[in-house]
Amino acid sequence: MNAIPVFDGHNDFLLRLQRAPKRREKIWLEGEGIGHLDLPRMLNGGFAGGLFAIYVPSPEAAGGRRMDEPPYDVPLPPEMSHAEALPYAMSMAGHLLWMQRVSGGAFRITRTAAQIENAMRDGAIAGVMHMEGAEAIDTDLDMLHVFHAMGLRSLGPVWSRPTAFGHGVPFRFPSGPDTGPGLTPAGRRLVHECNKLKIVIDLSHLNEAGFDDVARLSDAPLVASHSNAHAVTPSARNLTDRQLDVIRESCGMVGLNFATSFLREDGRRAPEMGWEPVLRHLDHLIARLGEDHVGFGSDFDGSTVPEGIGDVTGLPVLLDALRAHGYDDVLLEKLAWRNWVGVLHRSWGE
Repeated sequence: MNAIPVFDGHNDFLLRLQRAPKRREKIWLEGEGIGHLDLPRMLNGGFAGGLFAIYVPSPEAAGGRRMDEPPYDVPLPPEMSHAEALPYAMSMAGHLLWMQRVSGGAFRITRTAAQIENAMRDGAIAGVMHMEGAEAIDTDLDMLHVFHAMGLRSLGPVWSRPTAFGHGVPFRFPSGPDTGPGLTPAGRRLVHECNKLKIVIDLSHLNEAGFDDVARLSDAPLVASHSNAHAVTPSARNLTDRQLDVIRESCGMVGLNFATSFLREDGRRAPEMGWEPVLRHLDHLIARLGEDHVGFGSDFDGSTVPEGIGDVTGLPVLLDALRAHGYDDVLLEKLAWRNWVGVLHRSWGE
């Protein structure tokens, strides 16, 4: 078992709990042998913590089988209203708070990088409240302060579908990320308020114009929690070299997305793949960003991941594959957790 812990930039475990609230104790504390995450498997896989996404799904699911046979262009669901999204998001925030309460000290909600480091030192899993798509935030931004008080420390203005704040990229392959207009006036206000509150602004899922707006307006490091290299896999969801350069210049961060459709050069969702696509993306990201600005953003419980990883217990296998590729332990520690903790230190003003 590899001893290097992993802090992960993105997962959708809260969505699993939200969809099965009556089984949430079994799902979290015991595990059901399905999905990618639960408390026993996190502890077994060396999962030190990560950003836990509050994500409100549309009634119509995007992607699905269309992403099995490229090329594809999946229509985005329509914009969701604040009134529709808020109860769902509040419930998911409640699940995260509940996870801490029932974990017996094995899981902690963390609001500072120092708290993450303390949890790691004590052998507890550090959870950061993140929001993927800001539909639950009103345009007056009052709910931003409410969620911040609950622990929100990272927020993506969009999950691909449009919001009151901006526009996302479609699930399209092959495609670049220049797919529509940038931030709305409310989106620009959101960036400024997140900067004041020291909330990370997540660029994953934003289109290119929105990315550029955030880069121009924000005074914080630019972070894409779960995105890959467009030069390797030309998906609209992946970042171009120009975008990677902008992130590097801000002393920011990119978390490698394990989703196969954004890793495979053919854009397919199939999990049957070797390590080569993962290695190509990481090599490219490190070459473009530098070894201090790359980590993991698994998208566990929100995507199809390579069969070599399988679930969270495959993280040591991934690290062994990277070691066999020539990455030494100093670089592996940076990729696994040090870079994430570093960018959160810089972003949260510690």
